[in-house]
Amino acid sequence: MHTVVERELELGLVLSPEHSVPVPARLRYRTDDPYAVHVTFHIGSDSPVSWTFARELLIEGVFRPCGDGDVRVWPMKAGGRSLVCITLDSPDGRALLEAPAAAVSAWLERTLRVVPPGTEHGHLGLDKGLSALFALAAGDELRPGGPQPVDDAPEPGA
Repeated sequence: MHTVVERELELGLVLSPEHSVPVPARLRYRTDDPYAVHVTFHIGSDSPVSWTFARELLIEGVFRPCGDGDVRVWPMKAGGRSLVCITLDSPDGRALLEAPAAAVSAWLERTLRVVPPGTEHGHLGLDKGLSALFALAAGDELRPGGPQPVDDAPEPGA
C-alpha cells in the first residue's frame, strides 16, 4: 500500500508583470513514485493539465533558483509576499506560475516526513519485483523434450 500527500491551492498564472489570474491546482506526492511530484491544474477545460517533475527540484527551488529545460523553480519576494515561481515549458507554450511559499513549503515538509531524503529507493518496490521475477525464472528450467534455447547470433562472416 502507498501513501498520498495532497494539497489544493491557488496559483497565480502570470500574464504580465502587473496581472495574473488564479489557477486552482493540486499538489500530489505518492510513495510509490517517491522521486516525483505531480501538479494538476484545473483550468476550466474538460480535462485538467498535469505535470510531473522531481521532488528535489521543488525542494531546492524553495531556497534558490534551479532547474534546466522544461521546469525551472525559484523563490521570490513580491509585495511583501514570499512566493515560489515555477516556469513550465512545452511545445504548446510557456507558463509562469506563482505559488505561496508557505503553502508549498508546508506541503513539501509533509512529503519529507513520509519519505525522508535518501530513502526514496526503499519505496520503489524493486526488491519485491525482483523476487517475483526470479521466482518466475526459476520455474522456466529446461526439461527433457521441452523447448530448447535457440542461438540467434549470426555466424561469423555471414
